[in-house]
Amino acid sequence: MPGHFITFEGGEGAGKSTQIAHLKTYLESLGKSVIVTREPGGSPGAEKIRAMLLSGEARDLGPRGEAMLFAAARADHVDSTIKPALERGDWVLCDRYADSTRVYQGEAGVDLDYLKLLETAAVAGVRPEMTILIDVPPKVGLSRVAQRSQVDNSGGPDRFEGEALNVHERRRQMFLNLALEEAYRFTIIDGSLDQERVTKAVLDAVKQTFADDLKENADGAQG
Repeated sequence: MPGHFITFEGGEGAGKSTQIAHLKTYLESLGKSVIVTREPGGSPGAEKIRAMLLSGEARDLGPRGEAMLFAAARADHVDSTIKPALERGDWVLCDRYADSTRVYQGEAGVDLDYLKLLETAAVAGVRPEMTILIDVPPKVGLSRVAQRSQVDNSGGPDRFEGEALNVHERRRQMFLNLALEEAYRFTIIDGSLDQERVTKAVLDAVKQTFADDLKENADGAQG
């Protein structure tokens, strides 16, 4: 497919959506067509499942049941949003993808082989070329979540944000372990730095990974 697929991962309050917005602005300044999406969600069917998952309505299904719902949402998201965008040649920037399921449901005790089976079925071969992990200590991230909830009328932490600190610590370590295991596509960014430095690190990493594509466009813009 002619497009490019970049995913952003990290714990709660990592600042993914902020950095996705900055990257979108940069890519569009080079004339790129950019689609920003998220998981769970990103398509009409997946958004309905998102509401169930984040509200806690699906909690009684247990971690395995929730993992199946995430997979169902992802399959609809891929078929309805991500794959068509990539086929058009768009750049797709996604706030969370399959790595979050491995970490969140894996931390909850779901067997990794089971999660990989669900992932294979859901993504249908559509995998990111680059994954940016914005790493922040959970205390920092959760403090940001608390501050955000006071000003954005979100109603407070969602089903996953509201879990115990030790759970967030384990998830952070699982993200870091995954980034080391699949270093060929991961870039780890220190999200505890000030926003401008985080943005610079993200843009520098993207420019390096997609040097040929972005250089061509930059040359064209200068000409």
